[in-house]
Amino acid sequence: MALLRIGFSACFFHADPKRALFKGKTLIYMEESIAHWLFTEKALGFLIPTVHPSSTISLKDLVADLDGIILQGGSDVSPDNYGETPLKPEWSGDYVRDKYEIALVKECIRQHKPVLGICRGAQLLNVAFGGSLYQDIATQVPTARVHRNWEVYDQLFHEVTFAKGSLLENRFKKSSAKVNSIHHQGIKQLGKGLIAEAFSKEDNIIEAIRLETEPFVYAFQWHPEFHNPNDPTLLDCRLILQDFLKQAKLQRDNPC
Repeated sequence: MALLRIGFSACFFHADPKRALFKGKTLIYMEESIAHWLFTEKALGFLIPTVHPSSTISLKDLVADLDGIILQGGSDVSPDNYGETPLKPEWSGDYVRDKYEIALVKECIRQHKPVLGICRGAQLLNVAFGGSLYQDIATQVPTARVHRNWEVYDQLFHEVTFAKGSLLENRFKKSSAKVNSIHHQGIKQLGKGLIAEAFSKEDNIIEAIRLETEPFVYAFQWHPEFHNPNDPTLLDCRLILQDFLKQAKLQRDNPC
């Protein structure tokens, strides 16, 4: 049986005439841990490039050759893409990457391909369906707990609670879990058709969402690929990846 082919949405280094390497050229990249996480379940991973308007290959072609996609973490989502003005210049986000990923998500849904969003991926998915974000949780929700500590990075943890009767509660057979937290932005207003599946226990910030109309369009505010599978105090995120790949295989073997 052929291995599943999973695409990763790209992170961007935009063209920079002052950069020593690839001067003036746009670079796309992925974080290594997320590929290694995928490989633990014997699936293949591919970085998805942008498609130039004059190309003979379309976004539809790229998605058709994949069995699912994972939306990586990374830069902020631009407030311009949810009808707001950046409160600070450093929260302007990556407008170009947003448009690339929104188009990618919508094409995947048209082709009924599973989507798994991580951190920024959750925020991007929410914006793709008309939702909005807190540009900075600490500023806009001053009573919230600390959701990002640059010094400890992925070693900052907190409890999340699963929505009662949610798919996550049913899957993990419990009502709460410990996860990492590496974000300063967060979901404010849910997008159309999206359901909140988990919340930060201390401040009720949304931590997981899914699209109600598709079998697997899920996104998590935490980074499951950074969880130590040998740490019993953390949520066993292997189940998230396994469920994503199970649905990818089901839809590959039984196309609509």
